[in-house]
This record gives sequence, structure tokens and C-alpha cells, in this order.
Amino acid sequence: MAAYLMVYHKDADHGLHMAISYDGYAFHALNKDSAIIDGAKIASQKGIRDPHIYRAPNGYFYLAMTDLHVFGQRDGYRDTQWERDGERYGWGNNKGLVLMRSRDLIHWSCTRLNFQELGGEWSEVGCVWAPEIVYDAQSGKLMLHFTSRKGKGINRIYYVYMNDEFTQMESLPKLLFEAPEGKYSVIDSDIMEHEGIFHLYYVSHESTATIKHATATNITGPYRMDDNYYDGVRRGHEAPNCWKRIGQDCWVVMHDNYRINPHNFGFTETRDFVHYTPIGNFDQGVMTRSNFSEQKHGAVIQICKKEARRLEKRWP
Repeated sequence: MAAYLMVYHKDADHGLHMAISYDGYAFHALNKDSAIIDGAKIASQKGIRDPHIYRAPNGYFYLAMTDLHVFGQRDGYRDTQWERDGERYGWGNNKGLVLMRSRDLIHWSCTRLNFQELGGEWSEVGCVWAPEIVYDAQSGKLMLHFTSRKGKGINRIYYVYMNDEFTQMESLPKLLFEAPEGKYSVIDSDIMEHEGIFHLYYVSHESTATIKHATATNITGPYRMDDNYYDGVRRGHEAPNCWKRIGQDCWVVMHDNYRINPHNFGFTETRDFVHYTPIGNFDQGVMTRSNFSEQKHGAVIQICKKEARRLEKRWP
């Protein structure tokens, strides 16, 4: 591999954006930071959030996104603040996800999942947020994990296995992770495997929303919570995403600093998943961006030079 591909969304347009880096430090947005994929064309709410991209062992690339337009009323897509009654289903309520698959990062197939249609307890689903894809080597299947709640209740992390076409769930979702005794919300899960240990980064809403860490020897848990904050502090962080530097035993945990204005991404490095070294936000340390700002909820994968050049040619 020779480059990195970052995906993110922006509140201004609720579309999918992409940026490329050849060194893992300096990122440049494709398409002059206009959306690569228009959220209005793929989502039932006419906008997407929280995009996650994954390069699977089968050679396909996968995208999973929250089907939600936070400003749908403002932008003329609906007459109410939310898709459904906010008193019953809560802030940012939605019913499902947008899933996409591609061989070349240019041409994508698209599927929408509506979790309310599962019936039973899912008929009262309040939200389905922040989906991520990971390959379960033990089952040989793609696993989708995401944040959800019933009505306007406590948020928990769920998982489900997907079919080979990435168009259908193979069963009802199951609980992956929750706060002790379900006392507070946990959201925004991210899983990275290292030397047989699965590291789950998540956002704890025990008090101020910030990122914490849990571990397991099985991808579906049970996960043991680490009492420490992953970077040693408590602050307004969300959307953790862990990615590996090419050719190095070094991993970056990227997160969304949503309590600063303008919001920005922050970065922390680790070599052992125990000790973490903050390396600053975009443009405030070694990480830089040349032609974009106010990006939200990102994810990064490694790509080869040919794939990077193909993207740059298609969306200069």
C-alpha cells in the first residue's frame, strides 16, 4: 500500500466526501471538497452522516453510512424537525443505514436498510447511527456494528452479520456492548484487532462525552472496559477511528472534536494499545489538510498508488 483514503461528511451538504494522503500526515480533499456522492440521491432522509469505509479480504470496498439529515427541515426535505416525533423517538431519530459496495472506489452499488421493518422490538427503533464494517475471520463474514436505541432511551452498540452481497442482514441484530447495567449511553463503536485482541473504541456518555476503550478475545465479546480515557483526558470527543500507518507498528486513533468551533479532527498514536501520544488536531501539529475544513466523523483505509491516482483522475 502507498496511500491513505479518508471519508467524512459535512453538515453543509450531508454528502460523502473523500481526501487522500500519500504520507499519512498531509491530506488533500478530492473534488475540491465537494461531495463525491450526493446524500440526497442515496438516503431516504436525503442526507448521510458518519461514513465508514472498509477494505475487505475479498477485494471489495464497503461503505456504511447513517441515513439521517439533521437539517432536513432547513433544507426543505421535510416539514418537521425530525423524521418522526422527537418526544417519542428523540434527537436525530432515524430508521436505518445506507450501504454501498465497489470494486474500484468509483462505481458503487447501493442498498438501504430499514430496521423498523424488522418488527418486534425493532419496530420502535429510535436511531441507527455510526455504522462500521469489520471482517470476522472466525465466521468468514462481514460484521456490521452500530449505535441504536429503543424510542428515546439509552444508546447501546449492536452487531449483525451481512450476506455476501452486502444487501441483507442474516439475522436480527444482537447486543455487542453497553454501559454497566445500561446506566448511560455508549455510541460510535470502532474495532481494531491486534495480536489476537480486539480493541473496541467507543464514546461514553457517563458524563462529558469522550472516548474510552474495551478489549476482548472474540470479536463479538464479551468486552472488558478500561477505566482510563484513551488519551488520558476527558473532553468532547466522538467518532473514534483507528487506522495503521503503512509499514510501521504504529496506529492512529482519529476522533472528532465536536465541542470546538470550528470542529476539527484530533489524532493520537499508539504502538501497544496501552500508551497513547496525542499529536494534535488538523493544522495544529504534524497532521495537515490543504483544501478542506469542518469535516465530521471520518474513517481512513490504506490504498495502493494506482487506486489513489484513479480517484484523483476521476475527482481532481
